[in-house]
Amino acid sequence: MRTETVLLIILAALVAILVALLQYERAKLSIYLAILRFFGVFGILLLLINPQFSNTTFTIENPVLNVLVDNSSSVKNNESEIKSILSKLDNAEGLKDRFSINHFVFGEDVKPMDSLSFTDKLTNIHLPISNINEAFRRKQGAMLLISDGNQNVGRDYTYTKGKNKVIYTVTVGDTTAYRDLALGPVITNTYAFLNNRFPLETYVRYHGSGEITTKIDVKIGNTIVFSDNLNLSESKNFQTVNTLIDASSVGLKRILVSASVLPSERNVINNTRETTVEVIDEKTNVGIVSEVLHPDLGAFKKAIESNEQRKVYVLKPNSPTNELEEMDIFFLYEPTRSFNSIFQYIKNKKSNYLIITGVNTDFSFLNQVQDDFEVELGYPAQEVFGRLNVGFSNFDISNFDTDSFPPLTSDAGPLVINSPFDVLMDSEIKGVNINSPMLSVFENDSWKKGLWVGTDIWRWRAQTYRNTGEFSNFDGFLGTLVRYLSGSAKKERLNLEYNSLYEGSNAAIITATYFDKAYLFDPNAILNITLTHLDSGRSTSRSMAIKNGYYEADLSDLAPGDYEFLVEVVGEEIAKKGSFVISDFDLEKQFVSSDYKKMALLADNTGGSSYFPDQIDVLINDISANNNYVPIQKSVENIVSLIDYRILLAIIILAFTLEWFLRKYNGLI
Repeated sequence: MRTETVLLIILAALVAILVALLQYERAKLSIYLAILRFFGVFGILLLLINPQFSNTTFTIENPVLNVLVDNSSSVKNNESEIKSILSKLDNAEGLKDRFSINHFVFGEDVKPMDSLSFTDKLTNIHLPISNINEAFRRKQGAMLLISDGNQNVGRDYTYTKGKNKVIYTVTVGDTTAYRDLALGPVITNTYAFLNNRFPLETYVRYHGSGEITTKIDVKIGNTIVFSDNLNLSESKNFQTVNTLIDASSVGLKRILVSASVLPSERNVINNTRETTVEVIDEKTNVGIVSEVLHPDLGAFKKAIESNEQRKVYVLKPNSPTNELEEMDIFFLYEPTRSFNSIFQYIKNKKSNYLIITGVNTDFSFLNQVQDDFEVELGYPAQEVFGRLNVGFSNFDISNFDTDSFPPLTSDAGPLVINSPFDVLMDSEIKGVNINSPMLSVFENDSWKKGLWVGTDIWRWRAQTYRNTGEFSNFDGFLGTLVRYLSGSAKKERLNLEYNSLYEGSNAAIITATYFDKAYLFDPNAILNITLTHLDSGRSTSRSMAIKNGYYEADLSDLAPGDYEFLVEVVGEEIAKKGSFVISDFDLEKQFVSSDYKKMALLADNTGGSSYFPDQIDVLINDISANNNYVPIQKSVENIVSLIDYRILLAIIILAFTLEWFLRKYNGLI
């Protein structure tokens, strides 16, 4: 207590004595009344001073020993060994006396141990080490890691800094090094177009000594579509496999990549990997409607048909309806009033189209027949250069360049745009950007339209050939524009998101979003999913769980195989179906031996030691005899204010109450 506080308490006592003596100097029972008045006044003054008292308690804190146990399926065969280790640790009196022991289990995540199941499908060793270090950063102690050392997700744990926590490791499992081939993940496109080729990439890793030759096969169904022989050795133990696969038929294609088994190879599960590709028929019929002959028509036809999935038909404005019905997209070349029936057909069908204007275009008619834009009339024919808009983001145009292209011919005036649009190319006349788009696209829900101002586009294709010796750059650009305009991404109330292949069922999840008629997310809907296993024909149904802004179906309990599914909205005639594959793949089975070298490196990097299951007694003795782990005496000083003692208030009330009764009883009031 500070000196100032002591002086104030003494002063308060003197004041209380003075008040008591002055009031009861000559009264009956003066001594008793003065004492009561003293306690009352002195108590009030003490509350005003509110002195503080310190209370120090001492505790003994043992260092912590955090035991981390691998609970993944890769150590399932070592269950008895791990339980024996834990039993010895629990019965070691030397450890229990010196340490506060905590047990944790880990797989993909870490949690306090209540039981061991050895069912986790992933192993992340770095995560528990870093999390436990952070949780116990203020406590001294050590960490004991019991694992096979094989990690398949997360950061490399061998260089994890212990933050003053020494890590001891116990490596369980077979530490014998066997010759082994392992395939990496198969990387390919999600979708491929029919009669095109799609890339496929993977890698092969070899563990072992000597030189070996392995055969890599890529199968679609039962057909081998690619095969290659690889030579690997202890020094050249990694090789990438790249190839192009033909997409010869439509549908979901299940692709199996396999490496031939070595004569002495024990783990053959990691010799195969799977993926899927959905082959889409991109067949598109493009109708070029024109009443004039022009080299542009031939350039369009050649460029579009460079993709075998597209076919171009040159039509007249008065073509019969049955011919128009066959078209997926229209190119309206220099429209005039004779195009009136074509525009009416397009408007009724909401067909996607691209308008190309030139010196023969009837702009007065064009302004009347559509509402997206208006063209000012009365301008002379002039040369117009096209300059790409680098900010255009509807599709990729980064590989196309118009800087060296000749000008187009146009007599169109400035445009007045009445609908939302995106500019793909700006117009430039005599080096000046006139702020009027040359090529622009419009999109209204699923209806896509385009406007290209200028003719003599054939000169651009010819210039591309002069620049590069081939037409592919221009043809690719026009093909991308056709693909964009022919797309019909309609706004739908039910949308699904899922993968066509799940490597192991633990990651199998299907999500859905459902909107009401106002296209607002509906959290009150009931979505059911029906799953059918194609091999057995067995079907199961379940409800999709509502999450934060979406619905989810967890399919982690499904067996490997091919599945079809149907998602239905209860009470609505809305449903969607799809298919997926769950491969019989387990990351935990990709390793055949324990990685004792990495476990030893982790221990060495943190100042610990590495052990094997038959050395547990040595481990216990080493930790128990380590003088770096000693109990710490901690003192805790609690500062308590006098006002927190309610008994003082009771004494004050009691003193004044007794004083009042005595005065009343003796007639002093």
